[in-house]
Amino acid sequence: MQNHKKLYTLTNIIIAFTILMYLVQINVTNGDLYFGLNVYFFIDKLYYQAISSMFTHGGVEHLAMNMIVLWQIGNILEQNIGKIRFIILYILGGVLTSFGTLAYMYYFDDFSNVVGASGAISVLFGYIALKIKEQRAGMFIYIILISFVPLLFGMNIAWYSHLIGFAIGLIAGFVI
Repeated sequence: MQNHKKLYTLTNIIIAFTILMYLVQINVTNGDLYFGLNVYFFIDKLYYQAISSMFTHGGVEHLAMNMIVLWQIGNILEQNIGKIRFIILYILGGVLTSFGTLAYMYYFDDFSNVVGASGAISVLFGYIALKIKEQRAGMFIYIILISFVPLLFGMNIAWYSHLIGFAIGLIAGFVI
């Protein structure tokens, strides 16, 4: 019975929903633009993008990488802080990260199409960095690596979303 409970965690449900949303995204014409976070949030008032972008990805590799990281860290964190606190941290943190990302894009007039769960996942890393002193240095190194190393290889990555999410996670650690 214990293994059955491990299968139905909120983290695993989020992962399943994210995979389902990716399948929807790739089967809708311009799905990445409709569901990603971009200038259409302002132009066409696509306000749902603040949440849908967390479930939209730039390819199977991007999806797999984010879901593996979410599965590893999410299940452990969910078990330690509880389902309610976890879902609030992930969803609300992800939405706040989207608004921070929009503010960055608007302020710097640097609009791109931001997709992926890594902003929300970065919230989890920020939370862990605040709450678990022994993990702090590792979390800071990790967020720097995932934010800037891909740029060295010419990958188009919303590094600012990672940093914004991490900062929101740090702040959330004081509240949640």
